Amino acid sequence: MKRLILVRHGKSSWDYDVPDDERPLKERAFNDADTVISAVKDQIKEPFTIWSSYAKRALTTAKIFQEKLDVPAASFEIRDDLYTFNGNELLNEIKTCEDQVQTLMVFGHNPAMTQVVNHLGDQHFDNIPTTGLTWLEFEVDSWEDIRHGKTILYLFPKNLS
Repeated sequence: MKRLILVRHGKSSWDYDVPDDERPLKERAFNDADTVISAVKDQIKEPFTIWSSYAKRALTTAKIFQEKLDVPAASFEIRDDLYTFNGNELLNEIKTCEDQVQTLMVFGHNPAMTQVVNHLGDQHFDNIPTTGLTWLEFEVDSWEDIRHGKTILYLFPKNLS
């Protein structure tokens, strides 16, 4: 069994004149992350790996989750190819995960996140919101084989507060 947890980065700020990949989080994003983490914390029963886009807004969100969920540094990886807005590119990157990893949590960007969730899961979402978490499970042994999964859980900040 493979478990894929996709998390869209927190709400970013447009108040700064910086390149897209350097946009920071808004204060609201920190509160949203705490809300989602509180809701999922007791449901993650086994060690897992975190992959994050290098973009500041995704990486900051991922580090909040890493800290609050006590994920060791050895299980945290920044992956350049996760800075994508294309669902096919995101899915191709996920499929490169080593098969000994059973649960992978990925932090990235829309519309790629929504596209992958809708392509792989059995529920449809118009839009995965910022700090939205979606958990998918697959009855396969290899990440290369993930195709038709079951949407186990979705946590969106506005539905939790």
